[in-house]
Amino acid sequence: MTTLSSLKQLRYFVAIANELNFTRAAEVCFVGQSTLSAGLKELEDALGVRLVERDRQHVSLTPIGQEVLVRAKAILAGADDLVDYLSAASGPMVGSIKLGIIPTIAPFLLPKVLPVFRSQFPALQIGLREDLTHELISRVHDHQLDFAVIALPYETEGLLTKPLFNDEFWLAARADDPAFKGKELQLSAKLADRLLLLEEGHCLRDHSLQACKRAEIAGAEGIEATSLLTLVQMVESGMGIALLPEMAVKGGLLNGTSLVARPLTAPAPKRGIALIARSSTARIDAFLALAQVIQEECGVAAIAKPTGRTVRAHVLGK
Repeated sequence: MTTLSSLKQLRYFVAIANELNFTRAAEVCFVGQSTLSAGLKELEDALGVRLVERDRQHVSLTPIGQEVLVRAKAILAGADDLVDYLSAASGPMVGSIKLGIIPTIAPFLLPKVLPVFRSQFPALQIGLREDLTHELISRVHDHQLDFAVIALPYETEGLLTKPLFNDEFWLAARADDPAFKGKELQLSAKLADRLLLLEEGHCLRDHSLQACKRAEIAGAEGIEATSLLTLVQMVESGMGIALLPEMAVKGGLLNGTSLVARPLTAPAPKRGIALIARSSTARIDAFLALAQVIQEECGVAAIAKPTGRTVRAHVLGK
């Protein structure tokens, strides 16, 4: 078994361990399921151990498989770091980077940023993945992503964290909603109990709860939305009100609806938009360049205080 084929088979094994499903693991690896299964068998034969238990309904790792998984991730991380180093050595802004971004940011930030970034750095290709914050952070740690755009506050211990700008929350409701009667708009306990939320897993849900200074709210009959678009549709149907990111409001999320959005009275609740990467990244030039483009195109408000290690960007020439 050659070194390159060993790395490939280790990637197959790690994908199986992550997905616990051969079909999804094959899709992640961009191979057929038979190729994935054959690669796993070759790895098990070479190591002389059984790594995975599988029947028609379940996939699980053996105890030795769990131990091998930790080492396999470390080996692949080292190999990826070497590839990144060699890529960066051939030129700081060439090759490719893999960028993750959360769904409540992606549609409002990417159309502004990607055309500019591609224009400034045409030799650097960007691959994108939209996912929830915890998944993106996991993929950054596992070298499946180089960088990710997330919203703070969120635990980023051990990662490079570059704050970009603040994104305030606006209250969205129907134009005739009693919430909009006063000149000042404050998030009272009465209003908080009418808030609609995104489902568990979305950091915007947690940020909304933090804005209300609640661990949980009653909401509208316990109904939760799967996306910002669904949340807007629920508000328009009269089910409640919602806190929406300013970037989403100004990005046209409410276009074509009858809803109105207003900023809350200062100090308004907000989230901090940040770019994260591994501390060991060899693509620091691309990291800082992307951060600068995002700040320039989306506007830099008061910088949010990040968690984890903070990177101060130097000024890059265009």
